[in-house]
Amino acid sequence: MNDSYGRNIHYLRISLTDRCNFRCVYCMPADIQFAPHAHLLQDDELIRLVRLAVDVGFDRVRLTGGEPTVRPNLINIIAGIAAIPGIKEIAMTTNALKLEKLAEPLARVGLKRVNISIDTLDAERFHKITRLGKLDQVWRGILAAERAGLEPLKLNSVVVRNYNEDDIVDLARLTLDHAWDMRFIELMPLGSIADFQMDAVVPVAEMKLRIESAFGALEPIDWDGHNPARPYRLRGGRGTIGFISSVTDPFCAGCDRMRLSADGHLRLCLLRDDEVDLLTPLRAGASDDDLRALIARGVTNKPWGHGLAQNVIAGSRVMSQIGG
Repeated sequence: MNDSYGRNIHYLRISLTDRCNFRCVYCMPADIQFAPHAHLLQDDELIRLVRLAVDVGFDRVRLTGGEPTVRPNLINIIAGIAAIPGIKEIAMTTNALKLEKLAEPLARVGLKRVNISIDTLDAERFHKITRLGKLDQVWRGILAAERAGLEPLKLNSVVVRNYNEDDIVDLARLTLDHAWDMRFIELMPLGSIADFQMDAVVPVAEMKLRIESAFGALEPIDWDGHNPARPYRLRGGRGTIGFISSVTDPFCAGCDRMRLSADGHLRLCLLRDDEVDLLTPLRAGASDDDLRALIARGVTNKPWGHGLAQNVIAGSRVMSQIGG
């Protein structure tokens, strides 16, 4: 299905939970209060909405959070989504803390690939950024994902001023020896910590300069306009390096995605507050046709893009409540 701007919207990012076993400084306040379980989509409700979204035209799914691996019944949920006719791919974004044990069983039931968050290779800084995380445990999760065939393996680093901008070079170096996609992301302002986020943005131009000062010129790779990461390669590298410039050089023209929050709201743009409530009508007895119509209307009303250049900042949710 196309939106009003002619973009084919077929990629649904689904937040399975607002909970997380990290408290990353750029994602949520340290004292965040999570929603009661009853306020979130239950397993059968989630599967039903995915099935109806497929009817409307979605065919790719990415599971997010919070942290999706803390969702109960994760394996059954993925198996249920994989059984829906029309689903072409199921992927997941995770912090990998629980992936050492979960990677293989998740791959068996239909998970195809993962994006893993890793903002530094320094254990002390990693703990400072995540407030709770253990780098060695995450690293074992990365290797487990590779063994399980969850490839291409993508690593995500949100670059935050005064936290990890000095770690970019070490992370980029991983692509010399590993066939991994290392992606550097500009910090996006959202919700109650937007002021901190705006002050902490490191532009992609600076990220590139740091990498090229260490390794020489990056070699550009053909870009399809839909993948938010514009890809490059280090000379002689096995993997790739991508840059997601949501703030300084947005890629809204190629956007093909929408987001379903853990509390059942269809979010039309990551960085705008426009949403369609699906949970309330679902629990009030709405028919499949009614819900399909709501999803389709949301696609039609998808805005062109965010308004950061006009200082329009989405304030209703922090990133962990949307799913990234």
